[in-house]
Amino acid sequence: MTAALLELVEPNARGDPMSPLRWTTKSLRHLATELTARGHPVSAPTVGRLLRDSGFSLQGTAKTLEGKQHPDRDEQFAYINEQVKEHQAAGAPVISVDAKKKEQLGQLPAAGREWRPKGDPVAVEDHSFFSMGPDVPLAIPFGVYDLGTDAGWVNVGVDHDTSAFAVASIRRWWTARGALDHPGADRLLITADAGGSNSYRYRLWKAELAALAADTGLRITVCHFPPGTSKWNKIEHRLFSQITMNWRGRPLTTHEVVVATIAATRTRTGLHVEAELDTGRYPLGIAVPAGELRRLPITAHARHGAWNYTIAPSRAAEPGPVRAEDRARARAQALAVLADERLTGMTRDELAQLVTLLAPAQAAQAAQRRFEQRGGPRRRAAGAGSTGLLTDADRVLVTVVYQRQLCSMNVLSDLLGVNANSIGQAIADTRQLLAEHGRPISASTLRFATAEALLAFTSSSGPDPTRPRLADRLADSALTGITRAELAALTERIVPVLAARAERHRHRQRGGERLPGARGGIFMQKITDPERVLATVLYRRGLGTHDTLAELFEVSRRTIGGVLREVGPLLDQHGHVAPPAPARFASAAEILASLPAGSGHSRDTPTS
Repeated sequence: MTAALLELVEPNARGDPMSPLRWTTKSLRHLATELTARGHPVSAPTVGRLLRDSGFSLQGTAKTLEGKQHPDRDEQFAYINEQVKEHQAAGAPVISVDAKKKEQLGQLPAAGREWRPKGDPVAVEDHSFFSMGPDVPLAIPFGVYDLGTDAGWVNVGVDHDTSAFAVASIRRWWTARGALDHPGADRLLITADAGGSNSYRYRLWKAELAALAADTGLRITVCHFPPGTSKWNKIEHRLFSQITMNWRGRPLTTHEVVVATIAATRTRTGLHVEAELDTGRYPLGIAVPAGELRRLPITAHARHGAWNYTIAPSRAAEPGPVRAEDRARARAQALAVLADERLTGMTRDELAQLVTLLAPAQAAQAAQRRFEQRGGPRRRAAGAGSTGLLTDADRVLVTVVYQRQLCSMNVLSDLLGVNANSIGQAIADTRQLLAEHGRPISASTLRFATAEALLAFTSSSGPDPTRPRLADRLADSALTGITRAELAALTERIVPVLAARAERHRHRQRGGERLPGARGGIFMQKITDPERVLATVLYRRGLGTHDTLAELFEVSRRTIGGVLREVGPLLDQHGHVAPPAPARFASAAEILASLPAGSGHSRDTPTS
């Protein structure tokens, strides 16, 4: 019987892979039932005794498998250790920072137990998911652990765990404790994990640290732990673990309870913790342009520069708007620029009327989304939650500008200081409402590749940055061999076929019809459909090679090759035979130089 029992509880999977016992809990009752079915009648207590006699015990899983390790993990650990020792030897403060898990507030179940009168447990809700949703108040603890003084400082936020909140927490620590505990310090070392609000990839994290360095005069060095090793950060087992044990079995009903419980955390080794409530707003979606990041006084270290860098306290290179009110002011100025009638294609009164028309639908759309997120009706008063960076009117304006094909989402992101994903979602939502209200937005001939170019256009009365009207010149009959009217008729017959093929290709890629309001984007073609027809006609006349045409239309050789493969068969289907050109050109400049004066105007006499 013992041998049969050991076969059942063998750690390695043996025997019949479809045995029911393999996929169920190996409880004493299940084991006894299986042994009885195999001809060994036995009770559950006897099975337990046999297992203990054979050296078995109840065990859980052990978190010992670390998974795939970064190849530079050990080297980065050694480098962090060197930096810590160097800063401590110089008397400079060394802190470990991270955000603790967000905590929902309310009479919710809490892990752990604490001493209470017998039969008098704390009453909590039986299902915490009833309280989940965007309207439920949260406590967001961001901790700073000072390695030199064995002291913790926790900033309890109420809004969002963003990079701005992370650096604001460090700023509040320095003002409240750091400057007092380390008088005269001119350097600061921060150790942090690689992700979260203090990720080494986030531009906002570095921009905010640059502002902190400029304000405090500190030379700030940051060393990030390799990905997947956040638990090695000192703050995890020196501070956060003690806080978790201190509030075990206790519902966190209010922010005041959270702050008081954290501040009461003590250890026998001398850990002292302070905590404050931060009621500031830290909205999502703030973006820092790449150009602004390059202007920051950040020096990457020679070893793993992405993880290790130093920020000098230089006000000369301080980024523009870093505080919330400064960002809001800069965003308002940029939105005023976008409302220029030359950009929107409508007067300010017409734009205001469009905003008024869409406002009720926008409110209903937002209410529906939040209802779905929270899974039920609102639990807090309207306006009690956080607000987005863009108002409903701003979302309409941004969508109008984008649908006018004036610039890309990245240009809008740089101009407004708003994340491109947030702008994309605003455009997707508003496009759907514009379509439902029958308000199409026509494209403009203006094109801006950068935010600087757009600002320069609105601040001056110079020439419009229109797309080059090269096609008008190349359509001259001296190059095409047919009249402009014949070329226009040929183009009119072929372009619908090209459009249908393109839509069929997109349909196959997305696996169905475009969803209403989908963020399909308005991608400016490198070469328009009429230009595709024109390029193929010119190539078939033998005016130049693939490389010559690529230079002429300012696209890649590969793009021209695709155009010729796509349009050539259509020309054959419509019976177009291109007469050979009298000359072959080696460059785009030679082709343009061959055009007679005034070639931008209509010419009806073909030249073969």
